Amino acid sequence: MSNPRLCVTVTAATTAELRQKRDAVADADLIELRLDTVSDPSVAGALAGRRGPVIVTCRPTWEGGQFKGSEEERKQILADALSLGAEYVDVEWRARFDDLIGQAGGRRIVLSAHDFLGVPVDLTARVHAMRSTGAEVIKIAATLHSLSDCLPLLDLGTQSGRQSDLVLIGMGPYGLATRVLAGRFGSIWTYAGALKEIGQLSAETLLKDFHFRSVTDTTAIYGVAGGSVQHSVSPAMHNAAFRAARVDAVYLPLPAISAADFAAFGHAIGISGASVTIPLKVSLFDCVDEVYSVARRIGAINTIRVENGRWIGGNTDASGFLEPLQERVSLAGLRASVLGAGGAARAVTVALASSGCAVTLHARSRQQAEDTAMLTSVALGPWPPAPDSWDLLINCTPVGMYPNVEESPMAAEHLTGRYVYDLVYNPSITRLLRDAAARGCQTIGGLEMLVAQAREQFQWWIGTKPQAGVMREAALKRLAEFARDENHFV
Repeated sequence: MSNPRLCVTVTAATTAELRQKRDAVADADLIELRLDTVSDPSVAGALAGRRGPVIVTCRPTWEGGQFKGSEEERKQILADALSLGAEYVDVEWRARFDDLIGQAGGRRIVLSAHDFLGVPVDLTARVHAMRSTGAEVIKIAATLHSLSDCLPLLDLGTQSGRQSDLVLIGMGPYGLATRVLAGRFGSIWTYAGALKEIGQLSAETLLKDFHFRSVTDTTAIYGVAGGSVQHSVSPAMHNAAFRAARVDAVYLPLPAISAADFAAFGHAIGISGASVTIPLKVSLFDCVDEVYSVARRIGAINTIRVENGRWIGGNTDASGFLEPLQERVSLAGLRASVLGAGGAARAVTVALASSGCAVTLHARSRQQAEDTAMLTSVALGPWPPAPDSWDLLINCTPVGMYPNVEESPMAAEHLTGRYVYDLVYNPSITRLLRDAAARGCQTIGGLEMLVAQAREQFQWWIGTKPQAGVMREAALKRLAEFARDENHFV
């Protein structure tokens, strides 16, 4: 099967604007013209002067679109699109426009079915029934509620083999892999655009960030597994490093509802490795086949490497955390207070204790704090730490992370020590760091740890160090993009 094509969806308020947006699209193999979004739908106007192939779609409200006219009006729009030479016309399966499909002999028909509640249990039977209409292309789009919800779509694409008539889309954040890895899912094209509510990525993101056109059946798949990874900069860092090193690999955000959810997807898709973040660092520990000694001591993993089908768990958090700290501070004898009791906190407490610090752990969950303190043999303190009880404060909680940028795990008046290190990196300067600097503390941001531990991950996976500065530059660029987006929507 040849590499899947890229179809860019265009919406607009008027047909004239739709045409302008159509002509502004670059690097697309197909353009989907959503006539249901315009106030004055005109097929002739939408097609006039086009320079490339198009799909004409006029989606009704009952299938997630915006067309409010009658079904006869809608059918006439689609019939006009066929007669005026549109390369494809999208017809909803539930519309039962069998006469329209029959008149075209099925050619140039994209027969689509959208499920906004979940993945239909009768996928195979549904596709069989849709194919029986003779339609040239069968499109299935389903809302996913977990990462492993991708698997029925993956199975369907595998079963179809080289029939080359499917487009399979997982809608929502859990479906990103179905878009970037469209070929693995048996899709002949994927969709890009500005419909973020259904999980569309921009064409620029697909092409420049994920190198969509370079992804083949032999491309190694990596990703970051966690609960909320849509605003992670790890994909930007690792994809830039892969590109610079000419490694045939792609790295994706892989949101998962549980360790089992990620494990099911990872084994099915055949990942080569993964970064692991909140809240899976501890729970994925028990899902791998082997755990390296450092990770075993910490009791959490932040990295998975796959060797001959076996998942190996490692941890680069401890060394990544220490690297920027030791460049600034002599740790021996310092009183260190660690906020949080998750996987990152475990790595930090082990690293600090091994460096000669007197470490105290503080967490809102007393039970979790006791478990971590026992595992890492450090003292347990109250939440929050008492003023004047620490020299070095480390935030290992997600408090203050984008989009909750005005939150802080510590009141400003309690920031009485010398050093404050916040592992949150988005934003690069958190509320905690701003308050700490205003109180005269020396501060370290989480981006430095993120880059340091990512460099070590890359070397563990690939066997060579990433090109100097590539990861940091990519991370800073991505954070600047997040900041622009946030300011734009405020």
